[in-house]
Amino acid sequence: MSERAATLRGRRIAVTRRSRQAGSLTSLLESRGATVVEIPAIDVAPPLDAGPLDEALRVLARYEWLAFTSPNAVETVRTRLDILGIASLPSALKVASVGSATTAAILAAFPGVAVRLEPADDYRAEGLLRAFADVDPRPRLVLLPSSDRARTELLEGLRGLGVVVDNPNAYRTLVPLGLGPRLDEALKVGVDLLLLASPSAVHGLADTLGPRVVGLPVVVIGPTTADAARDAGMRVLGVAAPSTAEGLVESAVRALGGP
Repeated sequence: MSERAATLRGRRIAVTRRSRQAGSLTSLLESRGATVVEIPAIDVAPPLDAGPLDEALRVLARYEWLAFTSPNAVETVRTRLDILGIASLPSALKVASVGSATTAAILAAFPGVAVRLEPADDYRAEGLLRAFADVDPRPRLVLLPSSDRARTELLEGLRGLGVVVDNPNAYRTLVPLGLGPRLDEALKVGVDLLLLASPSAVHGLADTLGPRVVGLPVVVIGPTTADAARDAGMRVLGVAAPSTAEGLVESAVRALGGP
C-alpha cells in the first residue's frame, strides 16, 4: 500500500449509511487503510398509505418532470412501479436529480434513462432548486416523491416559482432496530470519526444516544447535514466538497491529519 493510500491506516471510522448504500464508501476508506465499522443510522419503510404515490405513478405521462432527492426515493419508486406492473418511465418524462449519488441510483434503476437536470456542485435541495430556476421554459408540473421527513425547501421553492408540484410520501425514515447496542459497542471500542450522509442520520444518532451525542467527531456530506450535526452538539471536523463518497473520504483524511 502506497504512502498516499495508507493515509487512514490505524484509523477506525464508522459509516452510518444503509448497508446497501455503504459499499463504495467503505471500499474507498479501506483502500486508504481505514478500519471501517458499518452502523446504519437510518432505515426506510414503505409509506403507511401508498395510495397517493401509486396514483401519481399510474399517470406518470401527465408530468413534465420527475425529481429525485435521494437514492432511497429512487429505490422506492422503482419498487412501486414493479408492483404496479409499469416497466419503464414515459419517454417524454424528464428526470432531475439532486446529485451524483442519486444520479447513480437513477441510472441503475432505470437503464437507458437520461438525467436531464442536476446541480453543478451544490448537491442538496437548494442546488436543485437553482438548477430548476434556470430551466427554460419553466417547468409546469413536477412529481417529487420524498420521505415523510423530507425538508420542504425544494417543494416550497418550486411552488414559489409557479410550478405545480405533487409531493406524495414515497417512504418513511426510521431508526433501525438494534442501533443502540451497535453504537454502544463501537463507542466502547472507540472510533476516530463518524461519517454522516444526511440529516436523518444525524437525528437517528441523536435520538439513540441522547446527551452522549455531544462532542462526537463527525465528517458530513454537505452543509445541510453539517447544520443538523452542529444543532445536535456534534463536533463537525469536515464537510465534503464535492458532496460525494469521494468527497467524504478526502474530508475524513484532512480531518484526521492526512495530507
